[in-house]
Amino acid sequence: MGDDWYRISNEAEIPSPALLVYPNRILHNLQGMVEIAGAPARLRPHVKTHKLPELIGMQLSLGIDKFKCATIAEAEMVAGSGGMDILLAHQPVGPNAARLRFLMDRYPKVRWAAIVDDVNWVNTLSRLFSDAPRKLVVYLDLDCGMHRTGIAPGPEALDLYRTISRSPGLEAGGLHAYDGHNHESDLAKRTAQCEADFVPVLEFREQLEGQGLSVPELVAGGTPTFPVHAAHADRNCSPGTPTLWDFGYGDGLPDLEFDYAAILLTRVISRPGTQRACFDLGHKAVAADKPLPRVRFFGHENAEALVHSEEHLMLEGDSMEGLEVGDCCYGVPAHICPTVALHDHAWVVQEGKAVGLWDIAARRRSLGV
Repeated sequence: MGDDWYRISNEAEIPSPALLVYPNRILHNLQGMVEIAGAPARLRPHVKTHKLPELIGMQLSLGIDKFKCATIAEAEMVAGSGGMDILLAHQPVGPNAARLRFLMDRYPKVRWAAIVDDVNWVNTLSRLFSDAPRKLVVYLDLDCGMHRTGIAPGPEALDLYRTISRSPGLEAGGLHAYDGHNHESDLAKRTAQCEADFVPVLEFREQLEGQGLSVPELVAGGTPTFPVHAAHADRNCSPGTPTLWDFGYGDGLPDLEFDYAAILLTRVISRPGTQRACFDLGHKAVAADKPLPRVRFFGHENAEALVHSEEHLMLEGDSMEGLEVGDCCYGVPAHICPTVALHDHAWVVQEGKAVGLWDIAARRRSLGV
């Protein structure tokens, strides 16, 4: 494939800014994930990256049958796409607890699961699911160093896990431990930190089992520590970003070799200087949670991002001189997950041509429930 693999022959037909997805490259990434994990059964990929029913279908076709999500809408999307084992990796507070029960009533054959770290919500879930078609599987969310959610391993966590195990309507599913704070670029350093962070987690699991409590699954890590956890057969892995990939992780995790599979198409809308070009790629089309540059343009890698506002992106550099108003450019975002969530649909690229649309269904907060 040439250096301009991302370019589409019918770009004149595509309104900009647009998100393009490349199924062949997505499939390559999914196969790479399975290879790292060793088997599809070791994967519980996070769907927050793509939010696409079609990608659930692609994963199911490879034997990946467990999924992790962040919102009720994502959970409903997975169930509607054929997923039968769905973990909501957010404590279902407020109306989300009842919405989760609603999903179980609608999809009673699905193994529904959620994470918790608070005894009051364990009791709430127990009341809601005490007469449900099946038990809600509940994972104890452990804080392994990120200090964002979860409970530290220890006596309080032990009591909480015991409460889960004894609560009507609930079934203890195991442990969830997300080490999203570990972004060490060097694999050896990342591995050392990961192993140290998980010593208390593994000791706690042994303590639970020593008390006669079942710990069926340990869901561990995200993308950076994926290869570290994959080396241990006693846990399952939940990477998300490798499905589509981005240059933030591509630069920061050189040991992980995935393909860019989602690209932004944008157009020059103004030329305010000989070395400056303004594009219709504001932070309503590419995630603004990272520092500039938030998108890296193919063929313009050395251009400097000067201004990024709601609907505009200004670049400056020698390579801008040859551009004219209306010209198309293509770029990969620094952070693909929130970028996808900014688009209603993605254009599907096959053999160098945009041939259809995939609805990014779960970008919405509510689908039917």
